[in-house]
Amino acid sequence: MKFFLLLVAFFIVSPLFAQSEWIKENYTKVEYDIAMRDGTKLHTIVYSPKDASASKTYPFLMQRTCYSVAPYGEGKFPGQLGPNKFLMQDKYIFVYQDVRGRYLSEGTWTNMTPQIANKTTKQQVDESSDTYDTIEWLIKNIPNHNGRVGQWGISYPGFYTVAGALSQHPALKASSPQAPVSDFFFDDFHHNGAFTQGYFLTFPVFGIQHPKPTTDNWWLSGLINAKTKDGYQFNLDLGPLKNFDAYYKDNFFWQEHKDHPNYDEFWKKRSIIPHLKNVKHAVMTVGGWFDAEDLYGPLTVYKTLERNNPGTYNTLVMGPFGHGRWSQETGHTLHSNVYFGDSVATFYQREIETKFFQHFLKGTGDGKTGLPDAYLFNTGKKAWETFDKWPAANAEKKMLYFHANGKLSFEAPKTARAFSEYLSDPLKPVPDIEDNTQTMGFTPFNYMSEDQRFAARRPDVLVFQTEPLTEDITLGGEIMAKLNFSTTGSDADFFVKLIDVYPGDEPNHAYLPNKNITLSNYHQMVRSEIMRARFRNSFEKPAPLIPNKITPLNFRLQDVLHTFKKGHRIQIQVQSTAFPLFDRNPQKYVPNIYLATEQDFIKATHRVYHQPGALSGVEIEILK
Repeated sequence: MKFFLLLVAFFIVSPLFAQSEWIKENYTKVEYDIAMRDGTKLHTIVYSPKDASASKTYPFLMQRTCYSVAPYGEGKFPGQLGPNKFLMQDKYIFVYQDVRGRYLSEGTWTNMTPQIANKTTKQQVDESSDTYDTIEWLIKNIPNHNGRVGQWGISYPGFYTVAGALSQHPALKASSPQAPVSDFFFDDFHHNGAFTQGYFLTFPVFGIQHPKPTTDNWWLSGLINAKTKDGYQFNLDLGPLKNFDAYYKDNFFWQEHKDHPNYDEFWKKRSIIPHLKNVKHAVMTVGGWFDAEDLYGPLTVYKTLERNNPGTYNTLVMGPFGHGRWSQETGHTLHSNVYFGDSVATFYQREIETKFFQHFLKGTGDGKTGLPDAYLFNTGKKAWETFDKWPAANAEKKMLYFHANGKLSFEAPKTARAFSEYLSDPLKPVPDIEDNTQTMGFTPFNYMSEDQRFAARRPDVLVFQTEPLTEDITLGGEIMAKLNFSTTGSDADFFVKLIDVYPGDEPNHAYLPNKNITLSNYHQMVRSEIMRARFRNSFEKPAPLIPNKITPLNFRLQDVLHTFKKGHRIQIQVQSTAFPLFDRNPQKYVPNIYLATEQDFIKATHRVYHQPGALSGVEIEILK
């Protein structure tokens, strides 16, 4: 076994070592501490091509990050530079920077630094001003450049890319925010106000300050030792969210969550979305259809830029990936048990990402890239498709209605006084995933395309599905859950899932990672989202429910591009818990769920109505 592990390690490390040696032979590394306008110095590493000269200049390609720009120190080189190997080999001046308060940079760390729209003093700084000051310094102090700057980043660095796009520095020509964090109340740590409890291990990374610049991972000492691999049981035993204080009493980020349960000014000023105006340079936003962390971000950033900046080169790319997985080639491209083809990440890197940066940083920069407005992967057909705009111009909105006996149809129900009901017990919550090994990860991953048969067979999950389809149906665009419900409690959550039910004769593919899974009758989750009913009227001002009163609840499930093939079924599941992915609603209204006690958690019966005057279902967009 030890020999086997050493052999595996050799095959993983050897290519990175060889590539690191190539970088060392072709690039020069220099580290700088660049002073921002307020005097704070940010640690920056610059890798310049050794063949750069006055007659052979290169553009800058920059990433700003809170996750360290290691390796630090002279003579130490990473295994890759830039977003992909094609750009690295094509050669750019690659720049990496630790943001304020992280690793070797000075300053105080702030999650989602609030954007200051109109700065009047040098002490008013944000990520856009730090980006501007960094670019200005690079242009003036690094030789042999061509005067053009690009930037990219995935996840939190995607946020810094979005904020940097607002810097309006004239040298900034291309930005690619990828899986960008954009608003912590709607992606990552919350979904429509529900707390993403599956992130419980991550808080030390974001909620502990370090007293001075360091190359160490100072937050490691704050990590939880759960002493179990069963995250469902660990979180259930932990009890109400207030008990997190046993681990995070001194964690400032956790305390901010407790102090701000609603969408108040604290969260609003940390959203970058309202500021996406006056962006003049080219932007390519990238995401993954199965990104469990940041799906709201790329779709919302793209649409907001499109709406607020007419005429700006603005494109969207969405692939069949989990969080950031387009940045690494896995050969056979899978998410959970679903196989999408081979070398999909390489296609994206070579044919989309590289062409984008080459055009705007080395080419004419006139916008004639040959790339479409939207380059999206159809997760049902398992193929790339291109669109002139997104959502597509030919998308037709239609309603899929819930009916009695679990029927799902495009025809509205006509039966009076019809509903489906279930008993929701927060002490026995529905798991978000059947595989318990996935419940103690640093962040959730597989559930976004996981088999949902286990949930369909529970009494506290409503299931509505069509008959087997007689022809292919492509859902392309936005999805809205539109429910009419009542409850015996005074608060409730609703987790709605769009599912592709495979036929019984569906064959297994050759790369199934889980040999206990059969694709016969596989219930593939295509999209899902949770909504906390207290926020039905306002995320700023929650309100209790009136028990047993029929109440409307509408919320987005985010976009899809998925063809449900002939012989498959479209299924919708409705439940009130998805644990431990999301925290449990006590179902008795309390002003702050983070402070709820054990006694606040009650069983409640929820009814979902499907009758004239109180219809329920999902509004979809169908591509013709």
